[in-house]
Amino acid sequence: MKLETLKTAPDRAGRYWVTFEDGTRMGLYRQTVEDFGLYSGMELDDGQMENLRTAAGQMSAKMRAVRIVSATSVSRRDLEERLVRKGEDPEQARQAVNWMSDLHLVDDRATAEQVVNSCISKGYGLARAKQALYEKRIPREYWDEVLEDYPDQSEKITAFLQSRLDADSDEKAVKRAIDALLRRGHSYGAIRRALDSLSFDTEDFQEEF
Repeated sequence: MKLETLKTAPDRAGRYWVTFEDGTRMGLYRQTVEDFGLYSGMELDDGQMENLRTAAGQMSAKMRAVRIVSATSVSRRDLEERLVRKGEDPEQARQAVNWMSDLHLVDDRATAEQVVNSCISKGYGLARAKQALYEKRIPREYWDEVLEDYPDQSEKITAFLQSRLDADSDEKAVKRAIDALLRRGHSYGAIRRALDSLSFDTEDFQEEF
């Protein structure tokens, strides 16, 4: 297969686009171009083409993995699933995740800590932190450890209620505030105790959900 053209400048994603005589186009990263010594007019046999496609796919998965990890905290499983959703080959996605793990660029335990710390800083309750760990595909084996010292959120619940309610707030306003706190992962019991401490009448509210 003859390589017809090779762009001398990369696109915004850092890929050098090559075109073959049959119309095939590939976006290759610099390392792949250099590893195969590619140049315009080069002839590649079937074996070389297959090796190039494999190398291109592997490098694509690795570079996409780097971009994902640099943008957000992810677990190994979450990263692998994101790569596949973005169109990477499942096996190459798995290899890219292993490569990132070997470089200590993705670590489930560290990600679990980051997720929980983020929830704490946002004033979320324990239930919301557990939901966040589940959404990030954090293995259950790390949950107990990172949630063991989850701080009491009573003060934050009280502060939230004070920011939403005053002495003139009616029952509907109180219920809206309760619903908002429940969505933030706080327990109904903790919310009722905070309301009681602020002298709101909770007799008409059910004891527990």
